[in-house]
Amino acid sequence: MDLFEYMREQKKETESPLASRLRPTTLDEMVGQQHIIGKDKLLYRAIKADKLSSIILYGPPGTGKTTLAKVIANTTSASFRQINATVAGKKDMEDVVNGAKDIMASMGQRTILFVDEIHRFNKGQQDYLLPYVEDGTIILIGATTENPYFEVNKALISRSVVFELKPLEKEDILSIIKTAVYDTKRGMGNYNAVIDDDAAEFLADMSNGDARNALNAVELGIMTTDAGNDGIIHITLDVASQCIQKRVLRYDKDGDNHYDTISAFIKSMRGSDPDAALYYLARMIYAGEDPKFIARRICICASEDVGNADPCAIQVAVSAFLAVERIGMPESQIILAQACTYVATAPKSNTAYHGIELAMDYVAKHRTAQVPPYLQDAHYKDAAKLDRGTGYLYAHDYKNHYVKQQYLPDEVVGNTFYYPSDNGYEETIKKHLYRIRKEAEEDNEE
Repeated sequence: MDLFEYMREQKKETESPLASRLRPTTLDEMVGQQHIIGKDKLLYRAIKADKLSSIILYGPPGTGKTTLAKVIANTTSASFRQINATVAGKKDMEDVVNGAKDIMASMGQRTILFVDEIHRFNKGQQDYLLPYVEDGTIILIGATTENPYFEVNKALISRSVVFELKPLEKEDILSIIKTAVYDTKRGMGNYNAVIDDDAAEFLADMSNGDARNALNAVELGIMTTDAGNDGIIHITLDVASQCIQKRVLRYDKDGDNHYDTISAFIKSMRGSDPDAALYYLARMIYAGEDPKFIARRICICASEDVGNADPCAIQVAVSAFLAVERIGMPESQIILAQACTYVATAPKSNTAYHGIELAMDYVAKHRTAQVPPYLQDAHYKDAAKLDRGTGYLYAHDYKNHYVKQQYLPDEVVGNTFYYPSDNGYEETIKKHLYRIRKEAEEDNEE
């Protein structure tokens, strides 16, 4: 280490962000995540025994993924290397691998490679690591905010144990906040600051399980607030609210929370729970989701889950979509709320969805059947010479505007694709079809 590197490391201790300075260095200092690092848990035992295999740490920001990797670095006898997938290139990976080979050959020492944001690696980069993970040259610790089963090479996943970190509990965040304010070694205890209980409660609640956001707010509050007449910096509720003005939502438009939230939104409408539907709608709007995307999902739900039980549902949904396009936010949230509550409270039927599924499956599995000649297009000269349209029965010429006639091709006759339910308007449809078919049969018998 040269002089400049030494000075840089010294400055880090005093000038790095509070969240970095307060990072735990041992397992016993870790807050939360007891479901994976409790003293009776596998990961805790593996770290303590220094017998770690390749692992993937998966969870939202601020839950301790990097912190846990740092703890492992401080605990293990293995060589520890760290790279960030957002900036690391092939040369960086080659340097790590070559260094790991040399250390293994000369000292018989393993190398643990921590890859932060591993989901940022492309397939080629992940493939490059695979043989060295397989032969034990490298023990991989990958950290990701994205679902690893979607974003990480399946071969790497199969050779790793996935540990999911959960958002920290409010009590955990409170403990971290108090340490940050009053700890004189790594926290901000030397600033002579105090934090009111209601301010700490507010920050713990608003951070949504993300310790980093809470610590950033604490640091901002202390650094920008003047001391009172008593010489003490008071972090009040008013100060705290200014430092974290908007609740932090774990919502990435390309990540898990996006898909989980829209999934819950759709299922709430399908399940006829307007309150839950509005809640998830609000979460999406608050996080800045594209309102047109939300409107499209409401349209799909209106057909897939309501269908002909309430044919007006699709009309409301499509009208909402068009209105959202033309009006924009914030007013569009009212339109979306109307549409989603209409769909949520409408009678439900998925018979249209099942009907097209059955029909598509039949078409995929059977050869294309010929349309009966009397149903074929006859709007051209000499069509009759080809027997096109001959014998077609015009439904409006008959009672109830219905006449019994074979519409399906001969090969398909006997298959039913649409089964009207007993819900909503579909009950009327079901009764109508039964009545006109029964009366047509009775008339034929006469």
